[in-house]
Amino acid sequence: MDEELRSLTERLRQESGAPPAFERLVATDDLDALAAALTEPGQHLWARELAAFRLGLARDRRAFEALVLLLNHRDPPRCASAAHALARLGDPRTARAAAALATNELRVAYALHPVRLLVELRAPEAVPALITTLQRRLRPHDPYRRVALACVDGLGTLGDSRARPVLNEALAHPTLAEAAVRALGRIPKQR
Repeated sequence: MDEELRSLTERLRQESGAPPAFERLVATDDLDALAAALTEPGQHLWARELAAFRLGLARDRRAFEALVLLLNHRDPPRCASAAHALARLGDPRTARAAAALATNELRVAYALHPVRLLVELRAPEAVPALITTLQRRLRPHDPYRRVALACVDGLGTLGDSRARPVLNEALAHPTLAEAAVRALGRIPKQR
């Protein structure tokens, strides 16, 4: 069993109280039954999350919309699980959706997992979105340092020279300076 699936199952088992409907969603291999759990009226959030996650791991694109909504949820474990499933889903819309969530200033408190997903996907949208998000985090007294740090680390991982200017700006921020030095060191020198 996938470690993320095991973790999600245990979390949702506690959240749900493990009713028979939970055990059916955990045990079924019927993708249509999982997809039905996404659209049936009156479903609990835990049921939708479990169904979407399992469909994502199965690369069933019917999970896309539910997973994107969960990626932007206020509960970090839900965001992390959604990011994991979206990375495995293989839907070409994923990077665009993650970039939109990462750069949405109204939802910046929930941008950490979309940023990390963009880095994992290594999609063309990743570097521009991370640069934009990081530039906004470099304002004085910005409260979203974890998002800024994820952008710095991600830009270093991606190693794209377009990130040099914003990473150089990040050097002036004590909480980001060390990570920015490491990130800049991972970007190949221009000739």
